Amino acid sequence: MVEPLSGRETEVLRKAAELLSTEEIAAELYLSANTVKTHLKSIYRKLSVTRRSEAVHRAQDLGML
Repeated sequence: MVEPLSGRETEVLRKAAELLSTEEIAAELYLSANTVKTHLKSIYRKLSVTRRSEAVHRAQDLGML
């Protein structure tokens, strides 16, 4: 069982799946880079992964993306 992602976390994860950098994600979503990093850490924790690519693959496997 995976803890559900918030709407903003899902948006950040979708942008990460597009291979955008932290700064590019921040610019597109009108967030600071630090806020994006905080969302990514939360995503990693919820999906039990340690890297961005793992998070994208796990989310795809779970049908979240």
